[in-house]
Amino acid sequence: MAKRNRREDEVDVPVDIDWDELRAAATEAMERAYAPYSRYRVGAAALVSDGRIIQGCNVENASYGVTLCAECGLVSELHMSGGGQLVAFVCVNNDGETIMPCGRCRQLLYEHALPGMLLETVSGIRTIDEVLPDAFGPRDLEEVAR
Repeated sequence: MAKRNRREDEVDVPVDIDWDELRAAATEAMERAYAPYSRYRVGAAALVSDGRIIQGCNVENASYGVTLCAECGLVSELHMSGGGQLVAFVCVNNDGETIMPCGRCRQLLYEHALPGMLLETVSGIRTIDEVLPDAFGPRDLEEVAR
């Protein structure tokens, strides 16, 4: 696999991601979404460090505040299916268009991402650090524990 340049604190993330395959998996997940209130179905898919592709969809709730984003389902699937770290991610809407995860979900993805994880965004391929600069994460807590 071809590798991209990396910062000192990043690991190598492959650049030859099959974005079409990931987008198709996200679209399939979107079709399973439960969105009777907003009717805005969202699907997400990610490549995991061991080569698996995992998926998630949004699940709404009548009380709105406990609605689960597609990214929540995806991270749950990550752990239910063996763990690992996210390498590449894409999220789509009802029309199969790529959409950007909200800030809360970017933080959720950051927690479970390989440093330098790639995301397909509305403005092209970006790293997790580009879409969530100066993020707070597990390494910050490790510093406190020392």
